[in-house]
Amino acid sequence: MQTLQYTNTMYYYEVAPNQIVRAGSDVFTYSSTDPLRIGSIVAIEVGKKQLIGIITSEVKKPSYVTKPITSRIVSTPLPRELIDLARWLADYYVTPLALVLQSLLPRGLQKTRRERAILPRHSRERTTIVFNKEQSYAIEAVTKGTPGTFLLQGVTGSGKTEIYIELAKRSLIAGTSTIILVPEIALTSQIVAEFSNHFEDVLIVHSTMTEAERHTTWKEALESDKPRVVIGARSALFTPLPHIGLIVIDEAHEPSYKQEQAPRYSALRAASVLGRLHKAKIVLGSATPAVSDRYLAEQSGRPIIKLLTSARTGTVAPDVATIDMTKRENTKNHRFLSKQLIERMDQTLIEGKQVLLFHNRRGSASSTLCENCGWTALCPNCFIPLTLHADKHILRCHICNHTEKVPTSCPICGSADIIHKGFGTKLIESELRKLYPKASIARFDADNLANETLNARYGEIYSGAVDIIIGTQVVAKGLDLPHLRTVGVIQADSGLALPDYSATERTFQLLAQVVGRVGRNEHKTDVIVQSYQPTHPSVAYGLAQDYESFYAYALAERQKALFPPFTYLLKLTSVYKTESAAVRAAQSLARDLKSKAHSHVTILGPTPAFYERQHDTYRWQLILKSPKREYLSDLLRLVPPTHWQSELDPTSLL
Repeated sequence: MQTLQYTNTMYYYEVAPNQIVRAGSDVFTYSSTDPLRIGSIVAIEVGKKQLIGIITSEVKKPSYVTKPITSRIVSTPLPRELIDLARWLADYYVTPLALVLQSLLPRGLQKTRRERAILPRHSRERTTIVFNKEQSYAIEAVTKGTPGTFLLQGVTGSGKTEIYIELAKRSLIAGTSTIILVPEIALTSQIVAEFSNHFEDVLIVHSTMTEAERHTTWKEALESDKPRVVIGARSALFTPLPHIGLIVIDEAHEPSYKQEQAPRYSALRAASVLGRLHKAKIVLGSATPAVSDRYLAEQSGRPIIKLLTSARTGTVAPDVATIDMTKRENTKNHRFLSKQLIERMDQTLIEGKQVLLFHNRRGSASSTLCENCGWTALCPNCFIPLTLHADKHILRCHICNHTEKVPTSCPICGSADIIHKGFGTKLIESELRKLYPKASIARFDADNLANETLNARYGEIYSGAVDIIIGTQVVAKGLDLPHLRTVGVIQADSGLALPDYSATERTFQLLAQVVGRVGRNEHKTDVIVQSYQPTHPSVAYGLAQDYESFYAYALAERQKALFPPFTYLLKLTSVYKTESAAVRAAQSLARDLKSKAHSHVTILGPTPAFYERQHDTYRWQLILKSPKREYLSDLLRLVPPTHWQSELDPTSLL
């Protein structure tokens, strides 16, 4: 921290504090006897508090008395582009600038840290990457293309990571830094290992770092006198690098790139703005791009680069078998493990190889379906599954509030076998320990302790020390495991039971990704997929990894029901201690918004939120649709600051 020196000359600056001081006011004017640069991080006095602030602009002497800036905390100012990004995020997501700055700045900025120990460098034998024609074309297309976004749509195993590495090398040669974003911390170990074979001093940024580690890494990036490579989850985008030439978003379809707490920003949208400010290239890599992102690329005329073949020669495509769980003979040995899956697991374990079982745990919410033909109760207005309300014995749509009686027989086949079911990964683990008591079994989901996560145990998984891997979405993403021979999907259609417009897309993406965990080498591999709806487009196209057919299907459904990319969404949730208060507040706001909304704004609800009861509170929500986003942001400014949660551009309506 540097105390400012006294001189006769006075300078005046607008400073944005990192705490909300007054609603509607993001910056305040302070004076300084020293000239300071835009982006300087300073200590300021607000009332009796000492806060951290960022200088956003220099101004003329105001007509009122100003307080002096107490001190400068960091000698190097933040890059101007990062300040401009913060302002954009605050405006675009209608969020106080102070909350954005809390995401930009590490905690403990005023603490003195130990210098990070520099480990001795070992000379590595650099791996020489031999690119195929598709990879070479992709690299040249990005290199020679104009700054902006490139959609890299490559099938699993097509060598997208090798393309990222080559583009990062070219960025460093040009004197600019690279940011590589991954959707999950669990994938960091794998991609860091690959990049470390080609780069020195890769900076790692993720949420499980200690305060000191995060601060030290942030400071190293800010003060670095050379271009760097940064790898991390969503927040790595805010690493203070002065000159950025490349931003890569791997597995760009993942919903984890949308922040769930304020500021509720999309890393993809933020990356596009940061890239524009730096005149950088942004690469969105995915085997299954989000429907909205693909549509946006088409409409804006930005390049869509396709990789249709495996990067490795001699790879053998997996044998994919779909098991119809509506047929009783397939489940006579176990209630949720088919005889075919058990037989395949038996053989794989005898051979000393790995099994991966995937189950979308979020799909364990109650769903209503026919056990005989696979029919599922859908909302006729929103084309999403209805949720069972057992207390009132009704099926309700949590978007438009459509209700139906629970059917006593299937409207398609007339069968009385209507069931409400679902199960999670813990039950699967318990059952497998009974079936295979001598096997090493590891489960990966949101309930894992820090030392049990996929990232923490990646070495065991990669080496083949774990026989059976059980997991939710985290095991479907980006993993390349050499000992894996069998993949089992417990209930391929479980995600379709969720009352959300993106449920079909998420189901397709997860299935296509989990099939892509095998078929990456010369070994024979198998995928056994269990489903009550084996002919559903999400299931059929997902297992075939047929993105183009699914994209056409999903786009037509979205257009019919007026969901993104054909409209913008705003989700508003009232949170109260009693249900009656939540309902009254939601009804009152709905009336107020309807009286002031543009005629093209549709307001659905109020309805109970999907998770209606949380933390001893009741939650009711409104869903607003509009063809123009500004109509929604204008209405968002009318939402009361207390008892309400809001989200523009939600990736999910749950």
